[in-house]
Amino acid sequence: MNSFSIIIVSWNALHHLKRFLPSVTETSHPRFEIILADNASTDASTGWVGENYPSVRVVKLDKNYGYCGGNNRAAKHARFDNLIFLNNDVSVEANWLQPIDKLLASNSQIAAIQPKLRSVEVPDEFEYAGAAGGFIDRYGYPYCRGRIFDTTEKDTAQYDQSSPIFWASGAALCVKKSIFNQLGGFEESFEFHMEEIDLCWRIQLSGKQVWYCPQSVVYHLGGGSLPPDNPRKVYYNFRNNLLMLVRNHPSKGLFRCMIVRLALDDVATARFLSQGKFRHAMSVIHAFFAFLRRLPSAFKFRSTHQVNNPIAVPPSTYSILWQYFVKNRKGFRDLPGRG
Repeated sequence: MNSFSIIIVSWNALHHLKRFLPSVTETSHPRFEIILADNASTDASTGWVGENYPSVRVVKLDKNYGYCGGNNRAAKHARFDNLIFLNNDVSVEANWLQPIDKLLASNSQIAAIQPKLRSVEVPDEFEYAGAAGGFIDRYGYPYCRGRIFDTTEKDTAQYDQSSPIFWASGAALCVKKSIFNQLGGFEESFEFHMEEIDLCWRIQLSGKQVWYCPQSVVYHLGGGSLPPDNPRKVYYNFRNNLLMLVRNHPSKGLFRCMIVRLALDDVATARFLSQGKFRHAMSVIHAFFAFLRRLPSAFKFRSTHQVNNPIAVPPSTYSILWQYFVKNRKGFRDLPGRG
């Protein structure tokens, strides 16, 4: 039987802990622990958890390290063999760990697993952040089974088969601790967003696999750290996506991918301007210059890591932008080769 260390990073989110932590503590698996990594909160979060849930181990950090830094530091305190990074706005079903345990035991090549992510607010729909498992297109744009851009699908059991995916959502992500430590954890320079896709890509470059487990169901609120329309979110998404491509994309096709991708980012900037979203447009521009400043470190990473493993080539040969906006294909099963 596998064992699990559930890590919840939180900063001034007592309201989320009161709402969502109780379901996590009611997990029925016989071998798990819960670690709250508190990023120097000032809202009495740790006191409330200690008083109401003394079985939860609290790791008090000296400052706000964000998602990546908080999880990396908390992982060092984990006692068990598998880490589960769980957002503080996620509720779970009591038996959610048993299917993950079974899937891990079925295939030694699996290093990371994502459960099915449904919406807290609309429980019969997939949730934006990960839905039924993630993919990226040929230019690095992420999308999910059950969610493409702002279109989310209703869960009608259409994605109820366990299968490999390209990336698993950081909202609820199980990773073997040995692999996580071997790869150095999350890339902390990313701060927010895309760090789980970068990690999943590196997992595949190491020869391991990332899977989706639909029998395990969790419910995610989303937007707790940064609301979907926040210009800072735009900044992190654009900057980190470019860095992720340079860090992990196979050498073959990288130059063409980056040229097209930067041109598409220019289109995104123009679109924001046409919508009167000037702060969003500036966020894309700032993201580009921040990317240039970090480019040497991204190339340094490439020089010390295997980036040409054919297993880890993004499986999509098309542009999701073209499929969604031009071909009007809004559902995952409408995409080429996904029917």
